[in-house]
Amino acid sequence: MSDTTTADLVFTGGPVHTGSPARSRATTVAVRGERVVAVGHDEVRELIGPRTEVVDLAGRLLVPGFQDAHAHPVGGGLEMGQCDLSGATTRAEYRERITAYARTHADAEWITGGGWAMEAFPGGLPTAAELDDLVSDRPVYLVNRDHHGAWVNSRALERAGLDARTPDPSDGRIERHPDGTPTGMLQEGAANLVGRLVPRVTSEERVAGLLRAQELLHSLGITAWQDALLGEHANLTDPTDAYLACAEDGTLTARVVGALWWDRARGTEQIEELLARRAAGTRRRLRSTTVKIMQDGVAENGTAALLSPYLDGCGCVSDNSGISFVPPEDLKTYVTELDAHGFQVHFHALGDRAVREALDAVEAARRANGRTDTRPHLAHLQVVHPDDIGRFRELGATANLQPLWAAHEPQMDELTIPFLGAERASWQYPFGALLRSGAMLAAGSDWPVSSPDPLQGIHVAVNRVAPDAPAGTPVFLPGERIGLHDALTAYTAGSAYANHLDHETGTVAEGFLADLVVLDRDPFAGPPEEIGATRVEQTFVGGQRVFG
Repeated sequence: MSDTTTADLVFTGGPVHTGSPARSRATTVAVRGERVVAVGHDEVRELIGPRTEVVDLAGRLLVPGFQDAHAHPVGGGLEMGQCDLSGATTRAEYRERITAYARTHADAEWITGGGWAMEAFPGGLPTAAELDDLVSDRPVYLVNRDHHGAWVNSRALERAGLDARTPDPSDGRIERHPDGTPTGMLQEGAANLVGRLVPRVTSEERVAGLLRAQELLHSLGITAWQDALLGEHANLTDPTDAYLACAEDGTLTARVVGALWWDRARGTEQIEELLARRAAGTRRRLRSTTVKIMQDGVAENGTAALLSPYLDGCGCVSDNSGISFVPPEDLKTYVTELDAHGFQVHFHALGDRAVREALDAVEAARRANGRTDTRPHLAHLQVVHPDDIGRFRELGATANLQPLWAAHEPQMDELTIPFLGAERASWQYPFGALLRSGAMLAAGSDWPVSSPDPLQGIHVAVNRVAPDAPAGTPVFLPGERIGLHDALTAYTAGSAYANHLDHETGTVAEGFLADLVVLDRDPFAGPPEEIGATRVEQTFVGGQRVFG
């Protein structure tokens, strides 16, 4: 055989989960250059030549590359090099890590980092006094795991001039002692009062963070992602320059869609700037074709926007219904104009009021512009009113799920359910209801908020129990479980659809890009409770091995 008729790479010995309804399973896949040239069984082996690399699957499962539809990789990569508290869950562990980091970074002007879990502290509220006990000679600024708040020490509060007379910003809250003095916990926009003083991250550090993150994500089988925040927000520096630098020099091996940050302090006058940024930020494997609008906060700190008020600690109705960062009527105007310019809109919509406001905005855009192929999607969807489930399919709005959160754990059981109440708590993460309604499902992690491992997320989507949960842990809303096929599809073809990459990725098909992942087993062959034990052994992007 000549090199023009043989394959460069052949996977054989199956199984292969193609993700295609026409041929869902195969045993052999051939790749030439960056694309799949044949999918089938023994007949495909005829493409093996003397120079063909053959990967014997030996019963391991080959799947399409995973795509994360909502992640913050540069931030995650940067945090990996700072005071990284992720993965730990106790105050003792945090104290140990903070002390060790401060000791080994004695010359650092600030101690920065994050990843701590609210469940480790009473009411989810750590104090400056506890940090002062660890680091008192310089300011400390540590964002929590969900990045909607920051824990600071007294030196940081003093540096920012925060005291009992400082008013809360319109988009956040300063937690206070009874006398009004700040406790050291800053929620949402209040975190910026200190965060704006933190030394700026350099361009070189952002590039290093991106490459560190890409290496991790490839090791988890992720071949493409949507970066959910390109811009300046909450002390996060714009990662666009890192993406452009790596796209230009070829070190960006993943396929990336960038979601340009919508400045909620401004209006439609910023759209001209976004158009310019879209043009400048679309290069090689990077496409900055999306706009990210954060419509509300998170339930754990009472800033997720709800249709009716939260309950308080006594189970009584409070006077807080959360925050809609963008007035609903303005949101309709903004989304309609963005849609008219061909932008996809990526919403952060966590509470039921934010979900409804986002869907209302999509409906307004559809009414004004017709059914365009902009593919708006709503991320997080923690609380969705049953009346709004069917609207996703009707409006063509993708449900962007973060499945790892749909399980019983302390943050859910102690800081969320009691303040939502029984009925509203039963509306959380309605994966099954959305799937049954005909909605398109995509999936992601929100890393570094939670683990970027798609297999961990798939495990929870199927089981509604965390992979590391002790035996006997109750299933979280069992009626909202979905099957392994549907969960895997959300992380592959579904996210490819959200990323406008479905014409050549998301399934294993002839002519498609060879973005492929070899797992260490076939999770379809084992019990559902063992899905989370599955690991990635090899990852390929465009036929090139990027991991394993």
